[in-house]
Amino acid sequence: MKRRFLIIVLCLACVTSFAQTSKTKKPAAKGAATTKPKPKPGTAKTGTKPSGTKLSPDTAKKASDVAQKPTVTPSQVTATAPAKPFDRPIDGYYKKTNIKNAKVTPLPVLREADVVYSRRIWQEIDLREKNNQYLASPKSRLIDVLMDAVMAGELTAYDPVQTKDDLDGDAFGTPLTPEKAKLKMADSSVVNTFDKNGDKTGSKLVAGEFNPDSIYKFRMKVDVIFDKQRSVEEYRIIGIAPMMKQSVSGGSTSLSFDYQPAFWIYFPAARQVLVTHEVANGRNDATGLSFDDVFTKRLFTGYIVKQSNVKDERIKDYAVGIDKLYESEKIKKTLMDWELNLWQY
Repeated sequence: MKRRFLIIVLCLACVTSFAQTSKTKKPAAKGAATTKPKPKPGTAKTGTKPSGTKLSPDTAKKASDVAQKPTVTPSQVTATAPAKPFDRPIDGYYKKTNIKNAKVTPLPVLREADVVYSRRIWQEIDLREKNNQYLASPKSRLIDVLMDAVMAGELTAYDPVQTKDDLDGDAFGTPLTPEKAKLKMADSSVVNTFDKNGDKTGSKLVAGEFNPDSIYKFRMKVDVIFDKQRSVEEYRIIGIAPMMKQSVSGGSTSLSFDYQPAFWIYFPAARQVLVTHEVANGRNDATGLSFDDVFTKRLFTGYIVKQSNVKDERIKDYAVGIDKLYESEKIKKTLMDWELNLWQY
């Protein structure tokens, strides 16, 4: 009896001990049984090789380059980024492109057989006159337009030197380089030259600095032509020249000469340059008026200094003082009357 009771007690003790052991090991078993979810295809991290798949050589190389690429901080990106180009705002509320893209309006073709009357005159424009002051505006000077084109090689300047075949020096026979043309636009001064011992060896002319405000006279060579085919009398400009009053100073002496052309510009070639530059207008900024319009429409005031004649005389050769102006107006009236007399019956 005792033996059976002892066996029952041992069995209960074993069951109790097994139950306590299972209870203490249950969290560890639960944690061991938990597994991580498998990643979906295409979402594996760079540099890891999914089980059962093989990376291509290109993919493996890209993954290696990405892994080895150095990390760049935001401060480094800011320091090495290129500077943003300057975007200049529009000076106004619209762009003025009509003048810059303007083209020259060609003049009607003249046939020699249709020209029944022709006179050549030389006319001068004084920019100090009220009607011509806009041609000397600091915003847009006529002399600046011509000089910039000459220095850029767009126009050719011709030397006004007088020869046996060209008594007036305006036949466009001797072209000038841009540098020589610029030298003719400044006064000259006599500078002495010395040798190494300090002894005077001679003297030479040195050109001064060009001042655009000193140019306020221009001379034009014009042909007045009557075309019977169109029954019109028109003025066609052949050449234009800035006038300079040359003065030479040296030591205590100074010589001053009368106004003379610095160089001549062939006007038909200059039209393409003049048509792309707008003149300043004190009454309306939206007129779109170019320098070519000023000359072709004759929007200026000038006086005649010479007309073609058998003696090749200038007005100042036979008129003095106010008589020169009267003679100029007389020539203008003669040219106008010739056309008006054609329509009288």
